[in-house]
Amino acid sequence: MIGPGKNRYPPYPGLTFVCLPTMTDCPWQGKAFERLPIPARRRDTPNIFNATVLLETPLMESDKPRHKGFYILPNLMTTASLFSGFLGMLWAIEGSFQIAAVAVLVSCLFDGLDGKVARLTNTASEFGIQLDSLADLVSFGVAPALLVYLWETHTFGRLGILSSFLFLTCGALRLARFNVSATTGAKKFFIGLPIPAAACTVATLILFTPYLPDSFASSAVPSFALGLVYVVSLLMVSNVRYATFKDGAMVRSHRFSATVTSILIFVLVASEPKLIGFLFFISYVISGLVYTFVLLPLRRSARLRESSKLS
Repeated sequence: MIGPGKNRYPPYPGLTFVCLPTMTDCPWQGKAFERLPIPARRRDTPNIFNATVLLETPLMESDKPRHKGFYILPNLMTTASLFSGFLGMLWAIEGSFQIAAVAVLVSCLFDGLDGKVARLTNTASEFGIQLDSLADLVSFGVAPALLVYLWETHTFGRLGILSSFLFLTCGALRLARFNVSATTGAKKFFIGLPIPAAACTVATLILFTPYLPDSFASSAVPSFALGLVYVVSLLMVSNVRYATFKDGAMVRSHRFSATVTSILIFVLVASEPKLIGFLFFISYVISGLVYTFVLLPLRRSARLRESSKLS
């Protein structure tokens, strides 16, 4: 055991073992040491070692999942995301575009959960990463491309086919770039529009269309949908920075404000999910452009002015 105290071991009668004290400032904190049959210097000072050899082994138990069955949980979430995207394709072929769009959003929900579950249960693996990428390509690449083509862009002929193919290709490139730079990329920003955000933007556009007047929707929506597909496709392979919302320091420093903001966002989305959903994702798409081409140049110019004043 780890902790202060003495313990007698039956194979070595008469010998006393001294265990490692659980001290917060101990340089060996987080490691386990094999107990050796060593006599204590004094029986009233159990925390003093009198050994010349101490075998050290890393303490890996905390890094392991609590149960081997936990390994399947994130993969089940990924499979559910893949299944939802597959159902979305089937419903799109049948002409149920609203339900197919909802299936893409549900797939995005499962895609967000699989990573959280893997980190909570310490079951992240290279196999899970590759499976997640393949599932994302189907659920957020193939499904939205097929959905938007059958919904509106098929009326443009070859231009509509090329838009869907470009969406799929750029999504695959985006996933490949993310897998390569996942260990070295910035944690606060994505480089390029994430493929789930691109897919959800297209899906929420389908859900948003019933709020438009019929005369305007029939004339403007097909062209807008075609242009939107081209824009989000190019943004996925661009160098535009998008927030990851993984800055835990900001949340910890403003816990009350973050909680209130989360509640307000939930209430807004729950009141009109089809309307607010599209406005949220289109705002996210625009936010990356504003940050990259407006805010970053302003910050750089301000830093240059400050450095020139100091020099």
